[in-house]
Amino acid sequence: MTIARIIAQRGPSDIIACDVTTPVSEAVGILASKRIGALPVLRDGRVVGIVSERDVIYRLADHGGHCLDLPVEQIMTSPAVTVEPATTVDEALSLMTRRRFRHFPVVENGQLIAFISIGDLVKHKMDEVQHEAEALRNYIQAV
Repeated sequence: MTIARIIAQRGPSDIIACDVTTPVSEAVGILASKRIGALPVLRDGRVVGIVSERDVIYRLADHGGHCLDLPVEQIMTSPAVTVEPATTVDEALSLMTRRRFRHFPVVENGQLIAFISIGDLVKHKMDEVQHEAEALRNYIQAV
């Protein structure tokens, strides 16, 4: 199963992102109001980084409240590690585990087409396991 299948029902308007010039305080407001953990950071429509709750907390710990006035470009994780629609769910989960990430921009031909979280991938895997279990139950009952 590929990332393309997970994002098939999503459109460009579903992506919540910010620009490199967005103040950290504004990005924090977006994270809080949307109840999300990270945002892709764009420059001229291209993904250049990710700003996450962790990025904000680490900078607050290091530099205090002053960091809230900075543009997200100064605190984001960069370069962004991205996946493509053809990436398998297992590959993405493995990469998330190895790199200790919880979010990936999905990029096609250099353009951001979706933003996925570990929750999206785990939900898909659980649905897949439940479907396989149901198929096995049906097979056993038919035999």
